Amino acid sequence: MKARNTWRSLAALFALCVASAVALPAQTFTVLKKFNGTNGHGSAGPLVQGLDANLYGTSYAGGTNSHGTIFRISTGGTLKVLYTFCPQAGCPDGSNPDGGLVLGTDGNFYGTTHQGGAGGGTVFKITPKGAFTLLYQFCSLSNCADGELPQGELVQGLDGQFYGTTEGGGTAGNGSVFRITSTGGFATTHSFCGFSGCGDGAYPYGGLALGNDGNFYATNHSSGTNDWGTFYQVTPAGTVTTLYNFCVFTNCTDGGYPASGLVQGSDGEFYGTTAEGGTPFTQCGSGCGTIFKVTTGGTLTTLHRFDVKDGYLTLDSASLVQGTDGNFYGTTGNGGSSKKGTLYQITPGGTFTTLVSLFSSTGDDPAGGLVQATDGNFYGTTTAGDGGSGTVFKLSMGLGPFVKTLPTAGKAASAVKILGTDLTGATAVTFNGKSATFKVVSATEITAKVPAGATTGPVKVKTPNGTLSSNVPFRVTH
Repeated sequence: MKARNTWRSLAALFALCVASAVALPAQTFTVLKKFNGTNGHGSAGPLVQGLDANLYGTSYAGGTNSHGTIFRISTGGTLKVLYTFCPQAGCPDGSNPDGGLVLGTDGNFYGTTHQGGAGGGTVFKITPKGAFTLLYQFCSLSNCADGELPQGELVQGLDGQFYGTTEGGGTAGNGSVFRITSTGGFATTHSFCGFSGCGDGAYPYGGLALGNDGNFYATNHSSGTNDWGTFYQVTPAGTVTTLYNFCVFTNCTDGGYPASGLVQGSDGEFYGTTAEGGTPFTQCGSGCGTIFKVTTGGTLTTLHRFDVKDGYLTLDSASLVQGTDGNFYGTTGNGGSSKKGTLYQITPGGTFTTLVSLFSSTGDDPAGGLVQATDGNFYGTTTAGDGGSGTVFKLSMGLGPFVKTLPTAGKAASAVKILGTDLTGATAVTFNGKSATFKVVSATEITAKVPAGATTGPVKVKTPNGTLSSNVPFRVTH
């Protein structure tokens, strides 16, 4: 663990960090809450916004039993622990959640633990009020053929089921892809290293990303043709197609050993990071990592090669997130002027900007990445610093409020939840210009039905304070 210092002794450094956070117009960085062990320790997964506009997350350790927590925090910084793992001997409910939560279309949250259960981690459901349900225990099959040690976040498919990966287990012991229903119906759909020479890759550290075509896309940390990892597509039924093998070029200038999840940009391409490769530096051996974009056909473009001064990536690096300004935002666990990690922005064309260099006083090693809430601000967590247990922070880039849809795709007449922060008094909802029937449930939630004849495009909500548009186009399926 990194050395910790007290807030009082690093007040001057905190002021310096805040000053660096306002280098760009309208940019501010704020620490909202610090973990103290009792309310969590080391949040390693991204936060997710709930229907009530609060943010929900997990901590890897801490809590009453020191095996991790699930918590809720308001955008103003009020934190409440909803569940503490391992209340019983042997941790049958799981322990040490290494990924974040996903908001299901039923309004509940779903996630995994890295350990506990039958020995290989668990899948669980929790309501916004904290009612916890164990859905599955990994390693329930001999030799963990069902997978073990899930690390990335779950994703809900178009069929309503949840899909995820494990970094170990499966029939070959090199990781797996699985699906699970909201009531615990479980199936392993693919075991990695099933191809000769591990051509399908091994050790999927990051979770899956749902593509516009209904398939999932992700990376494997290792194996593939060059043994530096792969980019692959997997169908809901579990058919895996390797689309790119990393380290095609000499010295792996295209990157290698990807460890984070992917995000599909508004241009339809997937954006992600590698933990190594790029430009070699003494401090990070074979390279400090890269940022890349890749098409569904497997054409990869390296957008940025990290160096020590702008941060460098680790095996627990987080996924990127695309902001409403069209740019991507991410975190590094090391490097920067303080060597404690950074927050950065990169355009789809590859223009890179370090936004914040983190300090122990503000929290460091932000392994969980960022999420943009419907108030327009970005929120994230750190695993260490400010007393030792990490922090929750807010990054404002001056972006305005917007709405999110849950899900982001559906057929005509299907039900859609619309999330926002000030929806009271809404007078109209449209799907790409087509009027929809709707009901204002609360200031943070609207329910609507996809209107007949609607086409793919933005969802807009007219309120007394103006018209809010969705952060991604709603895709109408047939």
